Amino acid sequence: MATREELKKQLLFEGFSDDMLDVIGGGCEEITLKKGDNLFSEKEDAKGVYLIRSGKVEISKKTDDGWKQRLAIFSSNHFFGELSIMERREHEADATAHEDARLFLLPKDFFENLEKENIQIAHQIIKKIAVVMSKNLREMNRKFVKALISY
Repeated sequence: MATREELKKQLLFEGFSDDMLDVIGGGCEEITLKKGDNLFSEKEDAKGVYLIRSGKVEISKKTDDGWKQRLAIFSSNHFFGELSIMERREHEADATAHEDARLFLLPKDFFENLEKENIQIAHQIIKKIAVVMSKNLREMNRKFVKALISY
């Protein structure tokens, strides 16, 4: 269970009302990882959205020739795994604790229940995910164009 105060710090829940946070907090599960611990692996069923309370988590993928390619490192108050509630799918990468980390998991079955019982909260979560994904895409495009120009 996550407290309202802990959830207020999370990027995903910025601007949510206290009542909304109380509902969400009741569905969150706590996860503790030590540096190097594997959270999930490619091809495993996705469990939900992970919210980083403290520490860092690395998202990586193995290339066809066996090399590990780092895709991202997420730190406190960021989230990942959001596509698990948008699509029914498996993970497409590995997640490993880059340093000791504490997380919350918003399970996809809890979210699916919100979609049926509290569409307002589910809508807010989806809207926030879309905004953050759009911002991330714009930043990736900016970096890509900059790399092309400097090439």
